[in-house]
Amino acid sequence: MDEQPTTAAPRKNDLWGQVIRFGVVGAFSAIVDLGVYTLALHLGLWVHAARALSFICGTSTAYALNRRWAFGVEGGRRRALGFVLLYGTTFFVILGVNALALAVLPDRWWTVTLAWAISQGFGTVCNFVMLRTVVFKD
Repeated sequence: MDEQPTTAAPRKNDLWGQVIRFGVVGAFSAIVDLGVYTLALHLGLWVHAARALSFICGTSTAYALNRRWAFGVEGGRRRALGFVLLYGTTFFVILGVNALALAVLPDRWWTVTLAWAISQGFGTVCNFVMLRTVVFKD
């Protein structure tokens, strides 16, 4: 009996597979984001400008990897526009969450990193839900 070869392409409606792939992409994109944030702060960039720059770098990484690997869809203007609108909205949300966390957390050596992590976590949950249900939905 001949067996059909399996492909490594992600199944579009496989929720747990998408969650795992999204998590891997998110972890990698977060490393990019935090690395840029830390470097920008080290170079003396204003904290909010550093967060904006790091968000753009992490987001660009996330889009490229999520579109093809996590959600297994082709690109296109509509999807790219949806992604830009979603992440543009998320951008302002994470800046607000980051600023709020900086305002309420005690002034310690770990405060900036924790504020980044809180804003990143909040944005990640919002992004997964919207990517799966709106942007990368077929």
